[in-house]
Amino acid sequence: MSYSVGAALQAAVYQRLAADTALDALVAGAIYDSVPPGPVAGTYVSLGPEDVRDASDQIGRGAVHEFTVSVVTDQAGFQSAKTVAAAVSDALSDADLVLARGRLVGLWFLSARARRVEKADIRRIDLTFRARVEE
Repeated sequence: MSYSVGAALQAAVYQRLAADTALDALVAGAIYDSVPPGPVAGTYVSLGPEDVRDASDQIGRGAVHEFTVSVVTDQAGFQSAKTVAAAVSDALSDADLVLARGRLVGLWFLSARARRVEKADIRRIDLTFRARVEE
């Protein structure tokens, strides 16, 4: 197994989201690799946790990355968060990303979870994607 493509995959995902005009129209550039400190008002998209497992074979080294992209909003109800989540999904599902290192074999939507954040009037949708990469 190798985690050597991890940073390249994360950079490509971030670049894809930041360059997506439909998503940008909804969040006005509020797409973060690392959420700024302190409270963030409005709606934003943030790259989140990642789990990686070996997918090497006789041909070469590879890995499967399952990563989360979160949509967080302080707007009432889930409608606006779901609209942003749909734009994230559209931007990433089956995307043909070019990585600075390695090669993306495929990128697929895996699951989503929508919920209210405890003790706050915040809505959050965590979208999980699966990426298969090779060195």
